[in-house]
Amino acid sequence: MSELSVNHLLGIKYLQKSDIDLIFNTADHFKEVINRPIKKVPSLRDITIANLFFENSTRTRLSFELAEKRLSADTINFSAASSSVKKGETLIDTVNNILSMKVDMVVMRHPNPGAGIFLSKHVKASIVNAGDGAHEHPTQALLDSYSIRERLGEVAGKNVVIVGDILHSRVALSNIFALKLQGANVKVCGPKTLIPKYIDSLDVEVETNLIKALEWCDVANMLRVQNERMDISYFPSTREYTQQFGLNKKILNSLNKEIIVMHPGPINRGVEITSDVADSDQAIILDQVQNGVAIRMAAIYLLASKIKQ
Repeated sequence: MSELSVNHLLGIKYLQKSDIDLIFNTADHFKEVINRPIKKVPSLRDITIANLFFENSTRTRLSFELAEKRLSADTINFSAASSSVKKGETLIDTVNNILSMKVDMVVMRHPNPGAGIFLSKHVKASIVNAGDGAHEHPTQALLDSYSIRERLGEVAGKNVVIVGDILHSRVALSNIFALKLQGANVKVCGPKTLIPKYIDSLDVEVETNLIKALEWCDVANMLRVQNERMDISYFPSTREYTQQFGLNKKILNSLNKEIIVMHPGPINRGVEITSDVADSDQAIILDQVQNGVAIRMAAIYLLASKIKQ
């Protein structure tokens, strides 16, 4: 297959396994490009991309901007904090104003789940979801799977545990969809209060004991506790959370095998993982960041090639 089955990247839920394979093969090519002395290709010289971030983001926004620049696209960066949204402008008006400037693609992060889907039905542009509330974050899941494939050879058949705040995490949901689609076995681990009720419907096992989860897995993806999304207290204290679900070097060394440790960032060092774990050889956190640019280049390039048709 040489083209994506979708016109937008709204969530992993809408992708086929062949889409993921195509994105990964394209990312392999771009990874080579970004390791050259001249890191740019002229592929998207005639494409204009608007980055709309209605929520704070550092890594994702920078990663997308870098991916777009590496592809020679023209970019417009929009931050809601300093925009007319503060004056009451609606999402559609905001986007239509930007589209009237002849934009081909919109990369959007929004606090409301489904914002990208809503937009894709109302505007003529390719939409890339850079995170919508606690719903999905497709490019993060793709770069996570790509990083596993890079380190372990393939994703199929691997045991992956996602640890932490599953309830508020768009990364967890997108990862579950992506990993299952590629044939991995998935468990989630965290306080019962942070495991969503719908988890059974995703064919994912719940393990409340961190040590048991780590002994089972090949890969542990350690999520951040998203205090900013919590309106009530889901566990007694950060210290207690760390005692039960935090990963330190002592635990890592006590396992009877070597596992890979991942983290979507930003890391709360000393909460979900200690510094000596984050900086160890078993952690592929910086690989994830580097792979994020290649994956986003691949996704944007493949979507743009459908616009050009």
